[in-house]
Amino acid sequence: MAYLKNKALFFTTSPRTPSKMIPEIQLLSENFTGRKWNKQSQVEFIDLLAKSGFFEGKGSSNNKDFSARDRINRAPKALGFVDLSPHIELTDAGKALVYGKRPQEVFLRQLLKFQFPSPYHIETNNIEGSFFIKPYLEIMRLIRDLERLSFDELKIFALMLTDYRQFDTVKNAIIDFRKEKEAHKGKYKKFVDEKWTEAILQTYSDDIFAGKTKTRETTDKSLKKFLTTKKKNARDYTDACFRYLRYTGLVSISHRNRSIAFYPDKLNEVDFILNNIDRKPIYVDDIDGYKEYLFDATSPVLYVDNIGNVINHLMRISDYTQRQLSGKSIEELKDMRDAIVAERKEAVIKAQVTEIKSYALYSEIIDTYNEIISDGYYDAPLMLEYNTWRAMTMLDGGNIMGNFKFDDFGQPLSTASGNMPDIECDYDDFVLSVEVTMQQGQRQYESESEPVARHFGQMKKRTGKDAYCVFIAPTINKASLAHFYALNKIGISYYGGKTKIIPLELDQFMRLVENSYNYHTQPTPHNIRQFLDDVMHQEDVAVDENDWSERIQNCVTAWLAV
Repeated sequence: MAYLKNKALFFTTSPRTPSKMIPEIQLLSENFTGRKWNKQSQVEFIDLLAKSGFFEGKGSSNNKDFSARDRINRAPKALGFVDLSPHIELTDAGKALVYGKRPQEVFLRQLLKFQFPSPYHIETNNIEGSFFIKPYLEIMRLIRDLERLSFDELKIFALMLTDYRQFDTVKNAIIDFRKEKEAHKGKYKKFVDEKWTEAILQTYSDDIFAGKTKTRETTDKSLKKFLTTKKKNARDYTDACFRYLRYTGLVSISHRNRSIAFYPDKLNEVDFILNNIDRKPIYVDDIDGYKEYLFDATSPVLYVDNIGNVINHLMRISDYTQRQLSGKSIEELKDMRDAIVAERKEAVIKAQVTEIKSYALYSEIIDTYNEIISDGYYDAPLMLEYNTWRAMTMLDGGNIMGNFKFDDFGQPLSTASGNMPDIECDYDDFVLSVEVTMQQGQRQYESESEPVARHFGQMKKRTGKDAYCVFIAPTINKASLAHFYALNKIGISYYGGKTKIIPLELDQFMRLVENSYNYHTQPTPHNIRQFLDDVMHQEDVAVDENDWSERIQNCVTAWLAV
């Protein structure tokens, strides 16, 4: 069990992307069911996870058991997908998530049951009586009542909603905040930080007065450090809340405005939830009752559990008649609905591609990159992948596939899985993988150097074609540059021989996009390959990696120059 020690809401942050817990839960279930969840099984799980093709992290060689608990004891356990006591077992909800057709529907049910306090989350004596809430349910209510909820509004105000009976107070505070910020245009960031600091000081006033300002993993008791830690945690929890709500398929996100809202055609589902699900936490002191309730894959009842509602929705989004749909089971009807939604999504993406290839979105793509660089977007890593897919598509001449996930409405949902390139470009006689990252400094080298080369090698072997890779980051770390420079010169069979990995800083890639826009016609695969070969030739004659870096800049400037 975990203890509620703070006076603000928290949301599970591991895993960061909800869909990534599915293969990990499956791995746990298929290899450890019936065993005790102890240090030995935890170490074995992490070792097995590290060998899997889908695992992105590096784990911890010194604290493998902690790494295992971090991945399983948080969201998978807290949301009722796995039971770890008395032994490891996949729950009915977990089975539906891993093996069912509609994981988003299962995920929504579990979010709506997440509550404080519970037998899994017990209040400490010093804050007893502070929590009485189903957090995701009340956040959804805020979004519905306010029509949207921004990242700043959630981190400053909504995280302080620890009791659902405080709902109106928090909602009114957000309304006042919106009115007040209109008078602070041009100084918005300063205004937000002041409001944020004010909220934290008010929430933790008793602790601050008592001198209880030391945070975990530090001996610094200063108020400055205390505020910095609370703000970092609040950002992480707000990000997690956004991501988990998005996975339900109910909410859209404005990356530029950093806010979430419900899709208009999902409002019936949302209103059903808000009108029918009890706001009060239940089975607070009954572990057996709580487990039975939490593990149930069929509760709470949703709008889409009613066959008439599904039929009505199908008739709104298709040409099906009542007569054609009558007599079908609810699962058959949901399959038909999902097929129509998938077709609609593909049509939306196809229309995007057509518009992108016409260069009609050139200015928007460049502006998006500038916003990403200036930290103007929520989830910059996802937007970097999405925007680079758009840029590569605009260059035309090949089959460009982004491995990030789209939601049902054609919006970017989550970044590519860890076992594949971010973007794959097939130009018939050669292929190009494109990898992007927001990581900088030494962490860029540690996180990206091996996966980039591995993805290159896998793609080369899988396609049997000449292969290249472009690695794009806001800045290229010196260690990353040296690593790729060396790999390109060494024949390593694991990577398919010598690699052809070209590191580009984002402004260099933007220059390539600008050159293609100003070119007298659309670039061809031959033009793209010519640039790649020129860069690799410059590596052959370069004195060292720094010399090669300067030569790459010359190649960028010269490409398609008129």
